[in-house]
Amino acid sequence: MTVRIGMIGPGGMGRAHIDRIHSVIAGGRVVAVSDLDPANAAAVAERIGATVHDTSAALIASDDVDAVMICSHGPAHEVDVLAAIAAGKPVFCEKPLTPTADAALRIMEAEVARGRRLVTVGFMRRFDRSYREMKALLDSGDLGEVLMVHCAHRNPTVPESYTWEMAISDTAIHEIDTMRWLLGEEIVSARVDRPRKTSLRFPHLQDPLVLVLETESGVRVDDEVFVNCQYGYDIRCEAVAEKGVVSLSDQNAVDVRTGFRASNGVTRDHNERFGGAFVTEVQEWISAVARGEHTGSTSWDGYAAACVCDAGVKALTADGVVAVEMVAKPAFYA
Repeated sequence: MTVRIGMIGPGGMGRAHIDRIHSVIAGGRVVAVSDLDPANAAAVAERIGATVHDTSAALIASDDVDAVMICSHGPAHEVDVLAAIAAGKPVFCEKPLTPTADAALRIMEAEVARGRRLVTVGFMRRFDRSYREMKALLDSGDLGEVLMVHCAHRNPTVPESYTWEMAISDTAIHEIDTMRWLLGEEIVSARVDRPRKTSLRFPHLQDPLVLVLETESGVRVDDEVFVNCQYGYDIRCEAVAEKGVVSLSDQNAVDVRTGFRASNGVTRDHNERFGGAFVTEVQEWISAVARGEHTGSTSWDGYAAACVCDAGVKALTADGVVAVEMVAKPAFYA
């Protein structure tokens, strides 16, 4: 069976997914596209032989579409995810599921009412080989209980349109979801520390900043968000446990030694660093859709991450610790 996919918002991330689906991923084909920019939709459709739909609603309703991928701007996600749920079609939604917890809660309630898990959120780090090896080791108990985790999320630069709040809701959201998954528990509070600002930022930004999280069992997580580090795209994670430490290695393929120096390459962006994770993530989603099953993160994961982001955004301008507020987890997502 070839899963016929309709893509909403085939921008940079969407086109990257199309290239993966049509070149290295088995079992799926993007057969329909819809975009707020008709010219972009037409160009993408012509390149891959897909149908253009004037609206996302028309794409979702099409009998020629088995499943939906949403790669549009975050604030537009809610209406399309809800439409896919109403149509009974599996939907892969790039992060964030929604920009706010209230909107994510509406999606979760709609899915529970439908009685079937249909929503997968694009938290690709869960599919990264190095993170998966780290989780397997921590889950084994060989290192004892985790006490704290140190993270860093560094980008070489960001556009001027990048806002202070996006440091939490667009950047740190990756660590937020990864920590929930890695540690197997919810985050209950957030605090933001403000180090000395880099002179190489736009004036409206606090950069870098440190998001400090605490989990239900008291694990302390600190996440350095530095989006104008200049030297590359650098993702770091070190879990400190009772009997040892495990951390991500550099993701370089080779080491170079010359001129009395040793060096290795640094990735430039998320597609380069997490290319393999994206392939695994989408392959597992397409394979699950073909089997009539669900895989990957759920609407609950999207909602829980949004709740932590809400607390983190509040902590940007509040002194001290901000509690994370969320509803009880429905048994549907157990």
